[in-house]
Formats: sequence, C-alpha cells, structure tokens
Amino acid sequence: MRIALGIEYDGTDFCGWQRLKVDANVQSAVERALSRVADHPVEISCAGRTDSGVHGRCQVVHFDTGARRDMWGWVLGGCSNLPASVAVLWAQPVPDEFHARFSARSRRYRYQILNRPVRAALDARYVTWERLPLDAARMHEAAQALVGEHDFSAFRALSCQAPHPRRTVLAVEVRREDAQLFVEIEANAFLHHMVRNIVGSLLLIGRGERPVTWVGELLAGRDRAVAGPTAPASGLTFIGPRYEAHWGLPAEVSQ
Repeated sequence: MRIALGIEYDGTDFCGWQRLKVDANVQSAVERALSRVADHPVEISCAGRTDSGVHGRCQVVHFDTGARRDMWGWVLGGCSNLPASVAVLWAQPVPDEFHARFSARSRRYRYQILNRPVRAALDARYVTWERLPLDAARMHEAAQALVGEHDFSAFRALSCQAPHPRRTVLAVEVRREDAQLFVEIEANAFLHHMVRNIVGSLLLIGRGERPVTWVGELLAGRDRAVAGPTAPASGLTFIGPRYEAHWGLPAEVSQ
C-alpha cells in the first residue's frame, strides 16, 4: 500500500530536509518514526527538499508499506515518535502511481519579514527582521516581472544542481499586514536558494535602493553576482505542493 502524509516542521534546529549521514535532518526523523509504527524500515519521498533553517507548513511525502494500520494510527504513531518540532498532519492511501514529487503540479513558499525598528522576540525563529521601512507596493510591482517562464540564473545559488535554470512562476504577491510583510511565490519548481535570493533583491527595492524595474533587469542579465544578497533562512516556509484534484488529497494541497 502507498500512503501519503502531510508533515509540518520547524526547521530551525535541522540541517535541512534531506537525509544525511551526519547532523539532524527532517527526513531521517520522519523515517525513524514511521519505521517504528510500521515495524519495518520505511523510506519516504517528499514533494520538495528544504534547506537548513527553512520551515514546512505542509510538506507532502509518500511511502510504501505492507503494515496494516488505520490512517489515524499513522498520524498518532508518527507524532508520538517524532521530536516536538515535527508533526504528522494527516495520512491517507493513494494509488501506486502517485509520487509526492513528480505528481505535484506546483509548489508554494512564503517569506515573512518583520518590518519595525525593534527585533523580534516571540517570532524570531520564523521571520527575518528588517529595521528600515519597506514599501510593500513597490516590492509587489517589481515582483510581477517574475511571473511566467524565465531563466532564473540571477537568483540561482552557485551550488544548485538542477540541470537547467528555467522555471515557471505562476503567481507572486507581496503584501503588508501591520508590521509584517509576506512574500508568497508559487511556481512549478524552484532552484536552490531561488526564493531567498529573490527576497534579497526585493528588499533593496523596498528600501528604495533599487528601481522597480530592477528585477526585470536582473532576469535579463542572468548574473547572480549582480542581484541582491541571499535572505536569511528563518523567514522562509514551504507552504506545500499542489496536486490535481483526482488524487483526492486534502484541500490545502489540491488545486
């Protein structure tokens, strides 16, 4: 049987999603927990790997098992064997053709910025602090140049191992809610550090240090060295993937 899970995690104390031989990672924590519930080794595939310090609101994974457990048993058993910073949100059977990564039609990220003179205390693990005033309207206008299929070399980390830099951004929004700014991006896929590099450039536009047209110029120039710095990981959350409705997954990950 193939089972899909929704996973929520605080990435602050992890070196990222991907299983590694050393350091704490989310994948290994989830696999250990599920293996205890299944009473056999479990390997999972995810919708999208996240970097060190990046959070997950609804990461989707799948795994195969012959163990007979009801779906709530996978949720409760998984949570009871996971660290407090990781939780299983839901579980449900899926067809053998379903793949958490390859069946996803798009992926969504949210970057959260605390924009006030005083640093965060309560939300410090989940935001990036910017003390200088930011113009969210300018940032939103500039970000619209990203929509569509482009070569995103200007926002690609040097360590990126993707075979090509072309991605399709479906939607991007920058909005303010009191002292908080949210940058939300949905795309078919993302390059390594792509969202954080985009946000780093948008911050310069929000502070008035670069013109609104700068994002379009960066795209055309395809030069990472010219774009803004990489924004910190703490403000980034993987909201989750989207799948076609026929897979029957919860509404938060279905189109």
